[in-house]
Amino acid sequence: MTTPPHVLDRADPLAGFRERFVIDGELVAYLDGNSLGRLPLATADRLSEFVREEWGGRLIRGWQESWIELPVTVGDELGAAVLGAAPGQTVMADSTSVNIYKLLHAASGLRPDRTEILIDATNFPTDRYLVESVADSRGMTVRWLEPDLVDNVTVDLLSSGLSERTAIVVLSQVDYRSGTLLDLPTLTARIHAAGAIVIWDLCHSAGVVPIDLDRAAVDFAVGCTYKYLNSGPGAPAFLYVAERHLAMSGQPITGWWSAADLFAMSDTYQVAPSIRRMLSGTPPVAAILAVQEGVRLVAEAGVGAIRRKSEALTAYALELLDEAELEIVTPRDPARRGSHVTVRHPDARRICLEMTQRGVLPDFREPDLIRLGLSPLSTSFAETAAGLAVLIEFAGARR
Repeated sequence: MTTPPHVLDRADPLAGFRERFVIDGELVAYLDGNSLGRLPLATADRLSEFVREEWGGRLIRGWQESWIELPVTVGDELGAAVLGAAPGQTVMADSTSVNIYKLLHAASGLRPDRTEILIDATNFPTDRYLVESVADSRGMTVRWLEPDLVDNVTVDLLSSGLSERTAIVVLSQVDYRSGTLLDLPTLTARIHAAGAIVIWDLCHSAGVVPIDLDRAAVDFAVGCTYKYLNSGPGAPAFLYVAERHLAMSGQPITGWWSAADLFAMSDTYQVAPSIRRMLSGTPPVAAILAVQEGVRLVAEAGVGAIRRKSEALTAYALELLDEAELEIVTPRDPARRGSHVTVRHPDARRICLEMTQRGVLPDFREPDLIRLGLSPLSTSFAETAAGLAVLIEFAGARR
């Protein structure tokens, strides 16, 4: 018999964190935290203070006083709390798409004698589109893996696509459709054994899955911050470059913020020797401050505790969905799934629209997938139960 949600909430050591977010009382359930995280109350206060006191009060002096260092300062905080990355390897910059573009060019430069980029055909669209674009511009070939929706990229499937021609492999740690969690250390080791470079997309894992980029010897990584790091719509992304690659990592958008001396206004470009070399233009200060607040919230809770809550939430959701006999396309093994659960239903689009009208916000993915994003710091077991009850009502009527 399923444990009542209020019992699970009382036993949840992270339950108090929910009170630190803006919760829309008119919603029955918000089940799309894997697309856009809720607003932390501390972020609202921080941005208000920034507008009044830093921007309003300090004006241009703010750059020298703190803003110039923000991309690296917050990058280091994120690296320590979320990525398992030592200082000097992570920076806040641009969007995920722009950062993937930069890293693809940087990685290509490290393997100039190789001609192929390997990626799964089911990866997130921006990853696939950019791989095709960069491959075309550099005269390279794209080799496609064809993974199963649930099993995703296994060691055997990866090995079938690797060769002496493989320069770069691009993988997402959590599949954006099924929620399948890949084995980052094992796959990274296999890629290195083939002499290739790996770029990991951490958009659906950063802040909710323990990650140790340094220990796994990852080459490059990228990710957004508006999902489980709760940094707001369009918040800047992060990129990671392993220290051993920094000196040789060039990027194609060499704006003034990547120069060795930011204010020299030199006639000739000299690249910064540090992770700042991956920057391009003026950073969005307010948005990076929002990232900082989200990172500090995750650091306070601890990614390990967040992961345990995530496993419990997704297990609870699976139990309720199984009782309703709905088709689930997310791994049953908690070690193989991220923090969202996906239901397949032929009438998924209509069901999602009807759920929204009833105050439950899920996420639809073509052609027939309903994603249920369970964000551990702001999602309760009671909220999960209430939202799934509405899903089951509509889906059960159309089986």
